Amino acid sequence: MQRAAHTALYDWSQIVGPAVIRRCLKCRATLQQSSRAFSVIPPPRDSEEKEMLDRILRVDHAGEYGASRIYAGQMAVLGRTRTGPLIQEMWDQEKKHLEKFNEILAENRIRPTALLPLWNIAGFVLGASTALLGKEGAMACTVAVEESISEHYNSQIRALMEKDPERYTELLKIIKEFRDDEMDHHDTGLEHDAETVSI
Repeated sequence: MQRAAHTALYDWSQIVGPAVIRRCLKCRATLQQSSRAFSVIPPPRDSEEKEMLDRILRVDHAGEYGASRIYAGQMAVLGRTRTGPLIQEMWDQEKKHLEKFNEILAENRIRPTALLPLWNIAGFVLGASTALLGKEGAMACTVAVEESISEHYNSQIRALMEKDPERYTELLKIIKEFRDDEMDHHDTGLEHDAETVSI
């Protein structure tokens, strides 16, 4: 447990570590070679659009970061059980989502939420504590979290579709893909006894 707490407290430093800086520099190099002026989101037309895009991307990044930490907590408890590979598979997808949002934030000079250190600890503790209830507890947590993230993605899709779907084609494609992954995780949780948990 002490090792898990140490990991939870100090893992957040990787967010701003040398590896992230290298990824940001690679991202910038990729952009310079691209034929488009932007990768995923177009340059904002005004401050209102910039605030909307910053808010969407900051929320998405925080959600993916929190989900990743929840799976880390679940793996700390259930990683060596029969449920471990299933949790690892979902966690690997969350890591890819998080990596993409890290890239988009860096590319567009959007700061992540200031609450990442809190998400780090709270996410890990939530994942570990629900996993202590067993596979069913971990799956119930997965269902609840993935449902919430999917709802956020759906509201963002609606907002971008109302605003200008052609302008946000790439961003919409990413959000829809990630939303579908989250719904798969939700359904996986239901298939693996999430609703049988008793507290």
